[in-house]
Amino acid sequence: MSEAIVENGDHIIIPQSSTQNLREEEDIQENDIPMEQLTAFQKTKKFIMTLAGFVGPGFMVAVGYLDPGNWATDLAAGSQYGYLLLFIILLSNLMAVLLQSMCVRLGVVKGLDLAQLCRRVFPRWAYLILYVLTELAIMATDLAEVIGSAIALKLLFKIPMFWGVLVTAADVMMILFAWKPENFRYFEFLIFGLVFTCAICLFIVTGKSNPVFSDVMYGFLPKWDIITAPGALYVSVGIIGATVMPHNLYLHSSIVQQRSGFKANHAEEVNEVSSNGDANSLIRETDTQLVSRLRNIPTFLQMSWLDSAIALTFALFVNASILIISSANFYTIGRTDIAEIPDAFNLIGELLGSAFATVFATALLISGQSSTITGTMAGQIIMEGFLGGEIKIQPWVRRLVTRLLAITPPLICIVWFGENRLNDLLILSQIVLSLQLPFAVWPLIYFTSSKQFMTVTFVNDEAEWNGNELANEEHSNIFANEDELVELDNPPQEIVKCFANHTITTVLAVIVGLLLTIFNVILLVQVATGNT
Repeated sequence: MSEAIVENGDHIIIPQSSTQNLREEEDIQENDIPMEQLTAFQKTKKFIMTLAGFVGPGFMVAVGYLDPGNWATDLAAGSQYGYLLLFIILLSNLMAVLLQSMCVRLGVVKGLDLAQLCRRVFPRWAYLILYVLTELAIMATDLAEVIGSAIALKLLFKIPMFWGVLVTAADVMMILFAWKPENFRYFEFLIFGLVFTCAICLFIVTGKSNPVFSDVMYGFLPKWDIITAPGALYVSVGIIGATVMPHNLYLHSSIVQQRSGFKANHAEEVNEVSSNGDANSLIRETDTQLVSRLRNIPTFLQMSWLDSAIALTFALFVNASILIISSANFYTIGRTDIAEIPDAFNLIGELLGSAFATVFATALLISGQSSTITGTMAGQIIMEGFLGGEIKIQPWVRRLVTRLLAITPPLICIVWFGENRLNDLLILSQIVLSLQLPFAVWPLIYFTSSKQFMTVTFVNDEAEWNGNELANEEHSNIFANEDELVELDNPPQEIVKCFANHTITTVLAVIVGLLLTIFNVILLVQVATGNT
C-alpha cells in the first residue's frame, strides 16, 4: 500500500518497495551479529541480497545509452573511422558512471531530484531557462526514438517510413495509460528484459562478424587522430551526446529515491530555500523510521552506485558491439562511407544471412521502445520538478505535445528530402543532446560538491553514529566525504553528517564538465567554419 505525502502543493506518491522488506528481514536475522563474526559465505550472501534489492534504477538509466541515436552514431563511427572511436565510447561511459553516481548521491541524500533542487535554489528566470533547454533535449531524444523505431518497423514489416513515424506516436499513450507509481517495479523488470534481449541480439551479430581482437583492443586507446581526422570530432561529440544524455541525470536522481525510501518531504527542512538562492539542507526529524533510513544512507549510496556501474558497464559492451559490427562489416572491406542503419541491415543479411539481419532489426526496435518508456518517465519528472504547481498539465497532454513536436521534423524530412536524409537528422539529434549536456552537468556538480546542500542533521539517542556496517566496514568509497562526523555540544544527541562529493570526485567532475564544454565549443567552431 502506498503512502501519500503532500508538501507545498506537490503531491508525491511513494510506493512501498520490496527493498525495504528485504532490509527489515536482514535487520532481524543478521544485524545483531557483529560483521567480524560472520563467515565469508554469510558476508557474501548479505552483500548479494542487499545489492539485489537495489538493482533496477541503473538499468532504467542504461536504456538511454542504448537508444537508436547510439546506433546511428556508432554505425557512422565504425564505418568511417574503424575502431578509432572506441576510446570515445569508453570515455563517455566513464563520464556517465561518474555523473550518474552523483545523481544517486543527490537523490538519496537530499531527497530531491535535480529539477526540484534547481527550482528551489535558482532564480525563476534561471530554472525556467534550464527547463526549456531540458525539454529541447527530451525532444531530441524523442526524435531519435521515433526515427529508429520507424526504421525498424520498415525493415521488419515493410511499413513505409511516413506511417512508421505516425505509429510511434501511439506507443507513448500506451505507456502513460499503463504507468502507475505502484507498478514501478514491473516497469523495471520490463526494461531489464528488453535491454537484455537487445544485448543478446547484438552480441550474436558481433560474434558472427569475426572482428580482429587486437584491433578492437587498440581502438580503446586514446589517439590524436580523434581531434585531427576530418569529421571525427563531430561524430565523437555525437557519441558523447548519445551516451551521456541530459534527461538521464534528472531521471536517475528521482527514481533512485524509490529504493532509499527517503524524500525531503519526510522531514522538516530548516530554513526553506528563498528566492535569492539561499539554501540550508539540514534536516531534523525524531521519527525512528527516518533516523534508521538516514543511518543507512552509506548503504543506499554504495548499492545504488554498484547498480548503475553494473548497468552502464553492460551498456558499454552493447555500444562497443554496434561500432565493432560496423567496423568489421564496412570499414575493413573498404566501405568507408558513413553507414546508415538500413545499410547495416542489408549488409548483415548478405554476409551473415537474413536471420541475423532480422535479429539486428529486432534489437533496434526493442531499443527504441524501451527508450520511449524511460523518456516518458523522464519528461514527466522534469516538468513536475521544474514547474511544480505553477502549470497544471495532465501527463498525457504534455507527452502527446512533445511527441507530436518530435515526429514533425522526420515527417517534413521524408516529404521534402526523402528517407535517405533521416540518418543525418538522427545524428544531428545527438549533437543537440551533447550541446544541452553542460546545462545539466554543472548544476549537478555544484549541488553534490557543496556541504551546504549535502549535509544532514538528525536527532538520535545514541551519542555516536558510525554509519551502516556494510558500507563502512566492507567497502571504501571515494565518492563522498562519509568520514566527516560532527557532534554538536548542545544538544549532544544532534548529529551532523556530510555527504558532499569527495575532493577527488569533485576534481574529476569538473574535468568532465570542462571537457564537455570545450568539445562543444570546438564543434560549434568547426560547424561555423564548415570543417565538419
